Amino acid sequence: MQIKEGYVYHIKSEYFDFVNDDKLMKNHEGNSTRPNYFCVKKENSDILWFIPMSSKVEKYQKIIDNKMNRYGKCDTIVIGNYRGKDHAFLMQNMFPITEKYIDHIDTVNGKALQVASQTRREIMEKVNLIFKLKSKGINLIFPDTDRIERLLIENNNAN
Repeated sequence: MQIKEGYVYHIKSEYFDFVNDDKLMKNHEGNSTRPNYFCVKKENSDILWFIPMSSKVEKYQKIIDNKMNRYGKCDTIVIGNYRGKDHAFLMQNMFPITEKYIDHIDTVNGKALQVASQTRREIMEKVNLIFKLKSKGINLIFPDTDRIERLLIENNNAN
């Protein structure tokens, strides 16, 4: 499967068993294939980064508003368009993953849709800022991404 940045994917449940991180959002709640995950590719790496998406826009808009009032900005959540509807893109919950754990790309009538370009730009600006801050020792991401990345690399090297 060719993985493309800016598209939306679903993850195999075995990923969550493998990484065992209680800060990750739950996968496949009920009989749905939610949540959806926005894909980010880092250059020269087999490690991908997935950003969970939520349709609970009002819930996350309140969090954004609180952060805006408190800090004057919110670098961890973007409300943006996908499939003609607003969704919350949760960079605070993003995590590393490898292709092995991707189940399938999200489609509508058999066609993969890219997240709207303005939304993609805003997400990528914030993702790049989050990675820059992380490299300086400031972590805005809830899951233990360093541990997960080590697990993925070790698992990849073992195969």
